[in-house]
Amino acid sequence: MKYVLLFVETEQFEKDLEAMSHADRDRASQLANKWMADHADTIRGGSKLQSASTATTVRLDAGSEPVITDGPFVEGKEVVSGYTEVEVDDLDQVLNMVRTWPGCPLVEIRPIVELPPAQS
Repeated sequence: MKYVLLFVETEQFEKDLEAMSHADRDRASQLANKWMADHADTIRGGSKLQSASTATTVRLDAGSEPVITDGPFVEGKEVVSGYTEVEVDDLDQVLNMVRTWPGCPLVEIRPIVELPPAQS
């Protein structure tokens, strides 16, 4: 089964990260990179996202014309900072992986709906 792991940063996590020395931030980053390398056999893709302040939102339910705004679609104290797609046997396997994630404090796990290939 394929899942997307949504890595979610909290305000406190962001503050803690900012308070770290450069060397401590590098060590934290190395731990996350090691986790990715340790699970490379299941990881099918993903990326770190730029800050939520760089987001653009298009609202299609606000009337006849789309409404385009700067920023994330919701304001919150938690923001998705990255994602990874993994392919594993079942939810238990991905839960075991996520239990050892050394980065941000929240990880949302969502199964992927696999669609048939597009016909041309």
